[in-house]
Amino acid sequence: MPKLAANLTWLFTELPFEERFGAAARHGFRAVEMLFPYELPPERLRELLDMHGLELVLFNLPPGDWTAGERGLTALSGREREIDAGVALARTFARATRCHRVHAMAGLVPPGTDRTMCEPTYIENLRRISRSFRDDGVTVLIEPLNVIENPTYHLQTTAAALATIAAVSESNLSLQLDLYHTQITEGDLERKIRALAGKFAHVQIAGNPHRNEPDTGEVDYDYILGVLDANGYDGWIGCEYRPRTTTPAGLAWANRYLGRKARSAH
Repeated sequence: MPKLAANLTWLFTELPFEERFGAAARHGFRAVEMLFPYELPPERLRELLDMHGLELVLFNLPPGDWTAGERGLTALSGREREIDAGVALARTFARATRCHRVHAMAGLVPPGTDRTMCEPTYIENLRRISRSFRDDGVTVLIEPLNVIENPTYHLQTTAAALATIAAVSESNLSLQLDLYHTQITEGDLERKIRALAGKFAHVQIAGNPHRNEPDTGEVDYDYILGVLDANGYDGWIGCEYRPRTTTPAGLAWANRYLGRKARSAH
């Protein structure tokens, strides 16, 4: 049975951030993920997780200046000191929260730069990041973002991600398979999942093409979640979508996966 994790950056946004943990638990989630945990002290995050019986399964490394449009630093030359400082901070949070997966965002290709010129920097930084987290038992993830909404993002396809992972050659580096992005850029999700089986360590979903609940749009996620099951994926599936109204109003699609507690939650 698929295991759903609520992305607290995207879901329950009708509530203050700290209240989203309790809301997720009340609606049957046993795990959460988020883009960035850094607005709270790590000890407070641990307290909220323990209070509500939740596991934190994923967060991102610091992405650079997010408000200025930066989307990660890993493929950007000359940002090594910021990357290392971000890794040190993320390790503190991962240890405090016992989170075992972190996403290292690649970043946007600088104007006038050929994408291929960023790859050696990307590989070297990922090798150093992966080694930094290895003794903590943390898997570092890389995620292709779709080419329509993120045309200058360095990592754009699952094939490119696998090539980078092979070049880095660190055992704790893996693919984060976001099926929303994959559907837009590559499509053919069932064959893609079968071909990638055993090569990804985290999955995320959202309805295509508007990124609403997974029961909307062109992808039959009940079927696709069954494909993940049939191909041996037993990890967490992050719900990283934009609710059409409130999060609780749109959770009917998830009831069968969240169990009786979700069906009776209000």
